[in-house]
Amino acid sequence: MKKYLPKVAYFCMEFGLKNEFKIYAGGLGILAGDFLKGAKEQNLPVVGIGIKWKQGYTEQSIDQQGNIHHNFRNYYYDFLIDTGKEVLVQIKKKDVWCKIWKVNCFENADLFLLDTDIKENEDTWITRRLYSGYAEQRIAQEMILGIGGIRALRALGIPIDIYHFNEGHAAFAGIELIREKMNKGASFKKAWEKTRTEVVFTTHTPVKAGNEKHEIKSLLAMGSNLHLSQKQLCFLGGRPFNMTVASLRLAGKSNAVSKLHQKTANKMWERTRNKSEIIGITNAIHVGTWVDKRMRNDFFDLDEMWYYHMEIKHELIDFIKERQKISLNPDKLLIGFSRRAAPYKRSTLIFRDENRIKNYLEDAKIQIIFSGKSHPQNIIGKSVISNLLKMSRKYPRSVVFIENYDMEIGRRMTSGCDVWLNNPRRLKEASGTSGMKAAMNGVLNFSILDGWWPEVCQDGINGWAIGEKDFPNTIEKQDKKDAKALYDILLRKIIPTYYNHHQEWLKMMHNSIYSTKKYFSIHRMLDDYFRLLYVKQ
Repeated sequence: MKKYLPKVAYFCMEFGLKNEFKIYAGGLGILAGDFLKGAKEQNLPVVGIGIKWKQGYTEQSIDQQGNIHHNFRNYYYDFLIDTGKEVLVQIKKKDVWCKIWKVNCFENADLFLLDTDIKENEDTWITRRLYSGYAEQRIAQEMILGIGGIRALRALGIPIDIYHFNEGHAAFAGIELIREKMNKGASFKKAWEKTRTEVVFTTHTPVKAGNEKHEIKSLLAMGSNLHLSQKQLCFLGGRPFNMTVASLRLAGKSNAVSKLHQKTANKMWERTRNKSEIIGITNAIHVGTWVDKRMRNDFFDLDEMWYYHMEIKHELIDFIKERQKISLNPDKLLIGFSRRAAPYKRSTLIFRDENRIKNYLEDAKIQIIFSGKSHPQNIIGKSVISNLLKMSRKYPRSVVFIENYDMEIGRRMTSGCDVWLNNPRRLKEASGTSGMKAAMNGVLNFSILDGWWPEVCQDGINGWAIGEKDFPNTIEKQDKKDAKALYDILLRKIIPTYYNHHQEWLKMMHNSIYSTKKYFSIHRMLDDYFRLLYVKQ
């Protein structure tokens, strides 16, 4: 890195810093939290900008009949510092005041959170729940993050060289930067061109339909255009206004989150004019958060590595017994699968041809732990969980679903299982970081060649690849082919190796740790961001 490092403001809708701080929903927030922790460790000039969510994301509970319930409650935190500053954002021509809190967690870089739940406002609901509500509520939340975030930095007197939008939720920050320059006399074109030298963007969603859009008339009614004309809005985000497209056009440089995702993203947006270059910077994890201290040794003695792994595995099994009242066998193979409950992640693929593994499940020779949440309004996601619950009732000795997935469950599973299963449909996983966490803990990845895994996978040496790089172009054919590959590897390679070739298993664990622990550390990722995105060449 160069001696002078640009000062960076990192905008994100969610931050996963610690389990009890409920301002995160999933992988996007976990990455953002790891990013801030890594920046702090390296003493890098980074501040985070986010929202203080009063009720956070949904809490999930499952009753004895298997019904899924989504609950919300108010959270109060004693580690937030009142900065004494407030900023104003006009939403639907009404003044909305945003209180600015500073997060006093010493393990992460400075993080400032905006909060509308104050007595000056009628619209206290805006920052109540993460990813909830109808389109206008989402626009209001994104206005607080983007427009309010820029104004918060000005109110706090924090000089910034680079504004980093982690996903398209922060796109309105770019409109605010343009507005500032136009208020000083610049034309829209000049203001846009100058803003592009200050903004970088990370895109995560590899499916076009998953990239958020808003009707132009809604943006005008809400006031998120900040007096830009319809034509200027359309120039930035198209019609309807696509938050990813706008971010690609507001940024001077953008990045995808793995080498494979770089190809996918560039193909997705190849017809988007005036977009920034999309480079590949593979995601990474904060080792101190996700890798158990006992698994960070050099392990010249593989038996010592196994001893610590079994300690951690016993702790996971004790945790499950306490939470779920189910006793798993620590001497039997334990497979983990924790993901957001979305059909493309195919959590039930392992049960597609149930008869092939029925005897193994009945004898508990294969044990599988599942966990994950669906969005409260996602009926399909709930059905995914319902199917997993049915399998857990059918095989009570070997299949477990842990409700209310969070950072604590994720940490325990990625360190305490023997195998980490990941089988999304192809090119739907932008990166995926849970597999990195597992790999560094000596938990062997058993994964589709998607996201980060193709960059390090040595099939049969540090984990296993499900299927090949080429795949059928229909969902049914892909599911059928991948299920066959999954069963072939599980039954012919994983189970025989685990039960009959212990030393070979230990070598694979060792290879898993050493092939991932340096490159997939957050320190490498931050170095890439500063070299390739932040520092002007």
